Order: sequence, then structure tokens, then C-alpha cells
Amino acid sequence: MQIQSRPMGPYQTNCYLVTIDGKTLIIDPGVGASEWVLAHAQNPVAILNTHGHFDHVWSNAELKERLGIPIYCPAEDAFMLAADPLGQGMPPSTPDIEVQPDQRLEISDIEVRFRHFPGHTPGCSVVEIGDAWFCGDFLFRDSIGRWDFPYSSARQMLGSLQKAAAIEGDYTLYPGHGPTSTLKREQRNIPFWIEEVRKRR
Repeated sequence: MQIQSRPMGPYQTNCYLVTIDGKTLIIDPGVGASEWVLAHAQNPVAILNTHGHFDHVWSNAELKERLGIPIYCPAEDAFMLAADPLGQGMPPSTPDIEVQPDQRLEISDIEVRFRHFPGHTPGCSVVEIGDAWFCGDFLFRDSIGRWDFPYSSARQMLGSLQKAAAIEGDYTLYPGHGPTSTLKREQRNIPFWIEEVRKRR
């Protein structure tokens, strides 16, 4: 598995290109991502969104049109791709596949799992490919996603943190913003974040 990344737009949102057996999955193509993706994706087969916020899906429509490939988005966030709930003037897009919570998929012979961790958004998910977690805005290095946006939920975030704390094994985390981490490292921080969410909900 080859992983390329580039922070995009004013929020420096990480866009990832994951290439396996000569086929590339595009994960979270944000603001201004199209030209970099078109220059570096070997054989793009799908666009995967971890959640529906504008800075992760801005280039969905342009890449879908230029490449003719499907968009996969968590079902609970599908409405955001057209509704632009944060009012940023995002180009609207439509998911071809609305992924159900914790669904396992085979995309061009690549095994993918969308692990559902709502709270930041209703459909917020980790895209799991092998031992890599492309975790959007759920977990960051030494931090977690905000739970005070429209459609966010402190209650769901608590449940997601408890769910993540109980997962065995280790994964390399490729977050939506900032540097990589590991699940084991962030599991040590989860009790602190559970208390923070409880205090501020």
C-alpha cells in the first residue's frame, strides 16, 4: 500500500491517495485538491469521504466529473454534500454509494471498512484499509474532532470514544488535519477526552 498526502485549503485538510495493486482511492479531496489528485493518482477508482464537512468534500464534484468515478459517503452525512450546512459556498455533489455504519466494502478488489464514529457529524467514519485508519475529524494526534458544530453531538461523541477505546490491536492513524499517530497512542488520551466532552456538553 502506497499512501500520498497533501494538506489542502485554508484549514490544511489532508487529502490522501491510497494506491494498492496499481489502483488509487482518493480520500477527502478538499479545497483545491483536484489538480494535485489528477497529477498524482495513478489509476483512480473511487472517492471516499470520511464525513460531509466542506473542507473534506469540496473537490468531490470536479473529480467525479473529470475522472468518472463514484463517490462513497457515510449515509448519515450524504445530505451535507448538497446542503452545505456550514455555509461555505461548497460545490454540491451527490454520493453514488451511501455507506451504512460499519459497512465492509470491496472497491475494485480493495477491502475497505467504514468504521462509524459519530459525534463530529452524524456519519463521521474512519476509513479502514488494512492496518491504516483514515480517520477524518474523529481522532487527531493528541486531540479529537469538535462536537459543537451544527449536527454534532456530544452524546454520540462519548459513545464513539468509548467504542474506540475498546478496540484491540493497533492501527496507524492518518487524520484529517495534522500529523499521523497510532490508535494505541490515542487510546491513552481517550479517558481525558471523555471527561472533557462530559464537562462541556
